[in-house]
Amino acid sequence: MKTPAWSRLAGYAWGVLLWNVLVALFGAYVRATGSGAGCGAHWPTCNGEVIPRAPQVETLIEFTHRATSGLAFLSVLALFLWALRAFPKGHPARFGAGLALFFMVTESLVGASLVLFGWTADNVSRERAVVQMVHLANTYFLLAALALTAWWASGGGPLRLRGQGAVGLALFLGLLALLFLGMSGAVTALGDLLFPVGSTLEALERSLTPGEHFLVRLRVLHPLIAVSVGLYVVFAGYLVAHLRPSPLTRRLAQGLAYLYGAQLLAGLINVALKAPVWMQILHLLLAYAVWLLFVFLATSALERGAKRVELGEGGEAVHRGTGGATWRDYLALTKPRVISLLLFTALFGALIAAKGWPGLGVFLAVALGGYMMAGAANAINMVVDRDIDARMKRTAKRPTVTQRVSSRDALLFAFALAVLGFAVLWWGANLLAATLALMGLIWYVLVYTLYLKRRTWHNIVIGGAAGAFPPLVGWAAVTGELSLFAWYLFALIFFWTPVHFWALALMIQDDYRAVGVPMLPVVLGERATVIQIALYALLTALISLMPLLLGELGLLYLAASLLLNALLLLKSLALYRRPERRTAVSLYKYSMLYLALLFAAMAVDRAV
Repeated sequence: MKTPAWSRLAGYAWGVLLWNVLVALFGAYVRATGSGAGCGAHWPTCNGEVIPRAPQVETLIEFTHRATSGLAFLSVLALFLWALRAFPKGHPARFGAGLALFFMVTESLVGASLVLFGWTADNVSRERAVVQMVHLANTYFLLAALALTAWWASGGGPLRLRGQGAVGLALFLGLLALLFLGMSGAVTALGDLLFPVGSTLEALERSLTPGEHFLVRLRVLHPLIAVSVGLYVVFAGYLVAHLRPSPLTRRLAQGLAYLYGAQLLAGLINVALKAPVWMQILHLLLAYAVWLLFVFLATSALERGAKRVELGEGGEAVHRGTGGATWRDYLALTKPRVISLLLFTALFGALIAAKGWPGLGVFLAVALGGYMMAGAANAINMVVDRDIDARMKRTAKRPTVTQRVSSRDALLFAFALAVLGFAVLWWGANLLAATLALMGLIWYVLVYTLYLKRRTWHNIVIGGAAGAFPPLVGWAAVTGELSLFAWYLFALIFFWTPVHFWALALMIQDDYRAVGVPMLPVVLGERATVIQIALYALLTALISLMPLLLGELGLLYLAASLLLNALLLLKSLALYRRPERRTAVSLYKYSMLYLALLFAAMAVDRAV
């Protein structure tokens, strides 16, 4: 039986993609070995010759790269011509092949400019750094175009870009974030080549030294950007897989998470080994793989026919919204009453770190950026949990339940808040503070809401760590780092959280039981719950005294903490003796006051 032309073309398209990945990696080898000037300032000839005679090693490396790049150009040209012959007008594979040819032309022009303008070898100009970033971005676009062509040639359907709402925005931001990360990596790699260091400590010291070359000073930012982008990309992947459910999107989201973890590990090893050439190549290969996997995830999620869960497609109730939403409805999406204590710990974390007033700019950045990030997490939570919120008295009037705000609009609002909050924290404080806020958002949405909440009674113990990030954000905003004391603040809230939320769970356990959420009172009963509350209250009290042993706090805090902890333990004991609504309410309300006053006592003690 004769093989269809389109199937042969699909195999060829995947082969062209693989070949271009290898050519791009070899180009990185050329840069890493300093062989970019191997053919002098001549292009397309090599040192004025078509084929160099008696070449040096650098010349041989550069000439080989040009030869393989020429074959890559011809392979893409052939792909374009074949796609025109094999597919009818309007087929997406034609469009993909045309894009690939366009970016192959621009790839050649950018590569030629590096040679002709002398932006090779030991050149340390800003122009070289900019063109290096453009080169990386163009390579990403080329690989994406080739990947799409292969996807469509293999039978993938066309994309539906309209009406995608927050999913489209999330994927677009993910592509931009990965592109930005790749460009920062290109600059970092250039800095490693031109300004080598003997140790990681030396690299850090030089990055923080005023007057150093910009390539040296930018090097310290790349790891933080990598962590921030990684958190967002994994978050976006799982959220997209939830809102565009299919076996393929779930596999791609999981693969993306594992692959990005490997990429971060490779980055750490690269730094520890002082960026050897082989490690740079492996790191770049993983970056290409992450980029392509995210492109495939986006393609699968945006494919025409993919079910849009937030619009009620795929068997769920339609959730388009009734209209007429006011600013109060959007404010309610952020859960301002819940955020108030989180924001309090973030702001007082900044006051504790500064040992007084941290400055108006930092304080406002933490307040505004922190509220936006927490509000975004809460809005996404309302969309995901709207089915169970409708059956619980406490949450039945939320705007996503009453449909005054549609799921689509709520998600768009959430992503807008998250982007603005991240930008405010980065601009008003620093990248570390913004990254930590993003980590808190992702922990709350992915770990707690999407994974743990409906699976295990440990949901609060593990997922509750999201509420422990705010003081880290405040501390990092002031100091730009995380000391042992900052992690103590994290631990304090981590162990306080079960006391607070299990007291609430006792109060509304009938609601949780009715909707099938496995909170501790529902799964193990009231007696097991009050025992756990008592144990966590004791742990919280012990941890609250640790800063005294470290010499971070004094007598004022000692007196306040002893009084506050005594009341916490007494109320926990009262609940243990009488596990009823009255004692649960008393502990629940006091636990909020306890945490607020404890943080206030720390701030005052450190300031006087």
